[in-house]
Amino acid sequence: MVEMDEETNFETQALMLKALAHPTRLRIVEILSKEAICVKHIGDLMDVPQATLSQHLSVLRNSGIVACCREGNRICYSIRDTRASYILETLKKDKPREKKAG
Repeated sequence: MVEMDEETNFETQALMLKALAHPTRLRIVEILSKEAICVKHIGDLMDVPQATLSQHLSVLRNSGIVACCREGNRICYSIRDTRASYILETLKKDKPREKKAG
């Protein structure tokens, strides 16, 4: 039987994975894993419309993966939960394993 705390933990983990389940958001996490930067710079690196970028950053922020702070008239983002960076690095270096028949 799964304990209540474990169930809550599974829900939290599932929310993180759901937030990461988009190529644009994975790219944002990759960029922010290297350094904290402002929205405009993220947009320049990714070449996506500002509205699209804002939506993806909102998903990542609401899931607790990234944090934002205001610096004058700029909004800068950084990784808040380093597990997201770890997940991305693991996905990038590990090749999918085929399950043996039998």
